Amino acid sequence: MRKILTAALLAICCGAMAQTPISKYKPGVTPEGAVYYLPKTALRIVVQVEKTTYTPGDFCIYADRFLRLKDVETEKTVDYKVTTINMTSVGVADTSKCYSIKLNPKSSATNIRLADDGTLTAINAEPTAPEAPAAFVPAPKKAPVNPRQFMNEDILAAGSTAKMAQLTAQEIYDIRESKSLLTRGQADFMPKDGAQMKLMLEQLDTQDKALTSLFAGTTEKDTTEHVFIVCPDKEISKEVLFRLSRRLGIVDKDDLSGTPYYISVTDLHSIPAADPVEPAGKRKQQDNGIFVNVPGKIKATISKGNHMMGSFELYAGQFGHTELLSSELFNKRFSTRLILNPTTGSVARLDAEQPK
Repeated sequence: MRKILTAALLAICCGAMAQTPISKYKPGVTPEGAVYYLPKTALRIVVQVEKTTYTPGDFCIYADRFLRLKDVETEKTVDYKVTTINMTSVGVADTSKCYSIKLNPKSSATNIRLADDGTLTAINAEPTAPEAPAAFVPAPKKAPVNPRQFMNEDILAAGSTAKMAQLTAQEIYDIRESKSLLTRGQADFMPKDGAQMKLMLEQLDTQDKALTSLFAGTTEKDTTEHVFIVCPDKEISKEVLFRLSRRLGIVDKDDLSGTPYYISVTDLHSIPAADPVEPAGKRKQQDNGIFVNVPGKIKATISKGNHMMGSFELYAGQFGHTELLSSELFNKRFSTRLILNPTTGSVARLDAEQPK
């Protein structure tokens, strides 16, 4: 009969005799075996910035005169603004938590899995792959429409810009009147069915917008994504994360032309403090087993001045403490499988089977 031991085995005390000796890594002193790190948690902040470019039309100075369009800009402008801020967490090696495990023929910890950066991910099991961030895909852009292709012969033959603007405005009014007649069913040539009606209205709308852009100008929007990595080892109070200039976009942190966006990190103290460290003589006998993180909960906020742009709560390995899984779990009496959370270094799964 096989008995399944659940995660309650975490409570097995660390005072048992060593089957898989563990010690803090010290170059040249660590016994032969595997050396591993536990991870600490980095914050991955994703900021999307929208760039708006306004280009005045060729007839912008005549917009009020011929189309009664007020306050039309006559100069090209570029404006940047933050549209969204999101945060996720990733694990990176914590070099302050480096341990070695001596390969022992009496131990069942034979298949030790490490990530590329040396962090422990699993023992005797397949590790959990970190979730890859979604790739940023910008929104597709519509092909620009050349308004001059809708100019008639009279407009193109006009002798001055003012005359071209006047004839173009008259063409716009004619197009709008045609749309009105179609929708009221009073046009000289009415479409045969609804599909043809829709097509005709769409064509007239395209002409109207293209010719009107010669007066009102065009506005183009483009979104870019920027990623910032912050790995806090302690609480942070309003540290500059990035700066945004309305004319230049994301700029360097020390570039005062940009408005600062701040990050703050607060320890929520969600777990009890670790037990006091025992004297060295006693601790030496207990350095057996596998070290894992018990992460603490933190709150990270992004702000612009006194305005909060985003608030996120998550667990971070460096804001908790480490615990020792007893080496009794990895002796020949148990077949133990351990999987760690790749972001926090906590126990994601622990299965131990004891043969009959």
